[in-house]
Amino acid sequence: MERRKNATQDNRGLFGARRAHAHGRRVRRCARPRPRHPRPPGENAVISYNATEPESPLVPGDTVEVGGIKVLGALFKGLVEYDPKTAAPRNAIAESIKTTDSKVYTITLKPGWTFQDGTPVTAKSFVDAWNFTAYGPNHQKGASLLSHIQGFDQVNSSADVSPAAAGPAPVKEMSGLHVVDDRTFVVTLSAPFAVFPSQLGSVQFFPLPASFYRDPVAFKAHPIGDGPFEFVSHKPGSNIVVRRYDKYAGQKPHIGGIEYRFYRNLDDAYVDVVANKLDYLDFAPWTALVNDRYKSEVGDRSVSQPYIGVQGISFPIYDQRYADPRVRQAISMAIDRVGLIQKVFLGHRVPADGIVPPDMPGAASHQCGDLCTYQPQRAKELFDSTGFTGAVELASNVDSANEAWMRVACDYIAQSLARPCNFVSVPSLGEFRRQIDSHTMTMPFRSALVAEYPSIENFLNQAYRTGGSVNAGLYSNPAVDALLTRADAAPTEQDGWKLYQEAERIVLQDMPSTPIWFQSALSIWSSRMHNVQPTQFRELDLYSVTVS
Repeated sequence: MERRKNATQDNRGLFGARRAHAHGRRVRRCARPRPRHPRPPGENAVISYNATEPESPLVPGDTVEVGGIKVLGALFKGLVEYDPKTAAPRNAIAESIKTTDSKVYTITLKPGWTFQDGTPVTAKSFVDAWNFTAYGPNHQKGASLLSHIQGFDQVNSSADVSPAAAGPAPVKEMSGLHVVDDRTFVVTLSAPFAVFPSQLGSVQFFPLPASFYRDPVAFKAHPIGDGPFEFVSHKPGSNIVVRRYDKYAGQKPHIGGIEYRFYRNLDDAYVDVVANKLDYLDFAPWTALVNDRYKSEVGDRSVSQPYIGVQGISFPIYDQRYADPRVRQAISMAIDRVGLIQKVFLGHRVPADGIVPPDMPGAASHQCGDLCTYQPQRAKELFDSTGFTGAVELASNVDSANEAWMRVACDYIAQSLARPCNFVSVPSLGEFRRQIDSHTMTMPFRSALVAEYPSIENFLNQAYRTGGSVNAGLYSNPAVDALLTRADAAPTEQDGWKLYQEAERIVLQDMPSTPIWFQSALSIWSSRMHNVQPTQFRELDLYSVTVS
């Protein structure tokens, strides 16, 4: 976008160097001092925000967990963004996204966008990033989100081939991506997929600068994005600091930067936010709810609201002990969801009766049926019939507010099944995710799915399709895959809803993951924070918040 020059500069250029002659001599006029308009003090404030250590370096295509997604959302901006209150998608860098058949999409970028190294954001910035993410030998965790693009299968299945090796060269670029010019590219999908535009705000679709490919190691040490904040530092185990990028072409934030702090447990974070030593806590611990403690300690510096996520327990289906679906069904029915929520959250959660949260477009209620209800006698009979031996163990990271409810779930399992149940703690989310992603987790484990974009499809394809990006237990059912393929190809998102719902019911009968409660959060902030708006993705809206 062509920008008009500052009016003060224009006037000074025309008149500030005006010449006058007196007695034949050139007289220089003294320049008047330029008026300054400093930012209000709060606009330079660096706020502190609780977070978890990212599992991987901050590369968009390699990030699928909340710790990394939260930081990448500040460093980058995609083609699409989501309304903080409703999660409705809207164009961000994209000027337009056009299609006549939900298969071929022409995307035009707004002018004037740059990366934080000053280089322009172009159509090629997106196409190259998507090809890098999809290319199999790059082992990007979020690659499957691009699986609808024509040519993905050939690129993702390519093997590393040395220059001297015989045979065809590996395919590195998807045939469905074509750059028209600096601001335009065309995306052809392998089949119609009406949800595609809604996906485009996910981190895996963010662009990358040319410097990433020249030196990926340097980029991982100092990421360069195109968003409202630029990277400053990362102290592993402690924090990540970002500062406002003043040349950002989009809506400007009203804060100077963010320190993402990594707390070992949320009780410490809660103490700090009450004392105004932490500015924002997006998920208060259950202890804050006891006797409505938070109301007397923070007053109106808090809000409790649902968001589009579900919390549950997933099973390592690759482990022979949990390969029998009857074992998984029995454990699901052994847990009293209503009792757990009352004990731990004092009723501040909603028992889950399906995989998809109720506020998600396309969601249906009571998808789980009896399998998500408390039936201890039936659970024990079913469990005993499987021949399962030994104790049940449940695992979770303990640097977030999950240990308490997992221990209560374990208590219910022990009572219902008359078997020992042991809770196994993992110190950090990063370490927890590494065990899950490497498939070395040998016990049921806490699992949470928070939407990346507002569609029922987001809760099924990525977690329960064969090879999905967050299919942690390696669940696979050809009937589910077939239904998801049909739902994806529906003419409109609404036309696909019944097929997605049918797939959800089959998944719940297989029970690769048992849903426990639909997500909601109590968010708390310091007294200097104003205009606080938590998003539907359980994050702070960085554009509305102000600091006094």
